[in-house]
Amino acid sequence: MITIALYNTYDPKRLHEAHVRAIARAAPIAYAYGFHLALVGFPLEGKPLEIAEDISEHTTIGEGGRYLLELAKSNKFHILEFPKRGFPPQFGVPVATTRKPLPEKEITPLDVAREALSGKSFLLLIGLGRHGLPGEIFKIARYHMDVTGGRVSLETCTAIGAIGARIATYMEALKWKSGKKTSRGSF
Repeated sequence: MITIALYNTYDPKRLHEAHVRAIARAAPIAYAYGFHLALVGFPLEGKPLEIAEDISEHTTIGEGGRYLLELAKSNKFHILEFPKRGFPPQFGVPVATTRKPLPEKEITPLDVAREALSGKSFLLLIGLGRHGLPGEIFKIARYHMDVTGGRVSLETCTAIGAIGARIATYMEALKWKSGKKTSRGSF
């Protein structure tokens, strides 16, 4: 299981338009590639389906929130609190996405794809806000991943798309190479 996790660094007290836009933009990516979507530290209350319905009423992105609703209906939309000592283990290994990975913690998108196909789960943490992920998340994360491979800084929503597409493409290629039938969105 691969989960795209949006980590809120905008405002933990009030939901802003930037939150809604990021959620609405990430949902079609997660849906298209068969990934889960988690929101970390967002000022939201209620069950995931209720939250998805509310957000869907306020966006035209992703066919008016359709993909977020689909994720919620299939139990692939999750609401998490800021971690006290770590992330819930059912989401797998935490990976901080960054253009500046520490060499001793670096993992490539190809490695993530390979390990995900062998049954390992990953929580891909993407920081929302001007400064990205906070320092303590880099400490908590077992791995750091640069999706570009070239240490290039990407705007948040561009990074969300690049992360989803790159890992899904690697997974598809690895399945094809091994002779297994490939099917889009079945990771």
